[in-house]
Amino acid sequence: MRAASRRKANQAKRALDVVASGVGLLALSPVLGGISLLVRRQMGSPVLFRQQRPGLYSQPFTMYKFRTMRDVTDSQGRVLPDQERLTPLGRFLRSTSLDELPELFNVLRGDMSLVGPRPLLMEYLDRYTPEQARRHEVRPGITGWAQVNGRNAISWEEKFKLDVWYVDNRSLALDFKILWMTLLKVVRREGISAAGEATMPTFKGTQQGKA
Repeated sequence: MRAASRRKANQAKRALDVVASGVGLLALSPVLGGISLLVRRQMGSPVLFRQQRPGLYSQPFTMYKFRTMRDVTDSQGRVLPDQERLTPLGRFLRSTSLDELPELFNVLRGDMSLVGPRPLLMEYLDRYTPEQARRHEVRPGITGWAQVNGRNAISWEEKFKLDVWYVDNRSLALDFKILWMTLLKVVRREGISAAGEATMPTFKGTQQGKA
């Protein structure tokens, strides 16, 4: 009975994702077009940042975002730190979360959901504890429980605890709550980055005995 209930909930969640992402892409097409032109003008091609990220059950997919950084290297050909490559336009796109809008394509395709743990880097997969790895039991999301409870201003361990809590307590009612809280966070521009970082420092793994 519980499995059947969960299956219906997953189907309802997917239906919401398809309808909301489809309507969102149509309604926001002028915004998407305008941002594309600005990025192309200030940073050149490509307009979109593409990267492999782990999705449901850690299966890789290509995630899309608007570019926010220039490809700048030092005299020895080494890529400069994110803070030095982040452009004023990129900083604005991140602070307003407008750089995330192309992820609606990922939601429509089924790579992602509107709500779920944020998809991180492929290289992090073997750094998770078994408990932290449970964040991949659901589709990753554009926003999630960790994003509305600190986003990038909390530690990795706190973030993963919140992700796993969502996995265990997910529901459509919770998703609607998270979407509403996300809207408030975007308006207030809270938790955009960790202190001294463009977003978050690299996750190097959790020491035994920690979260």
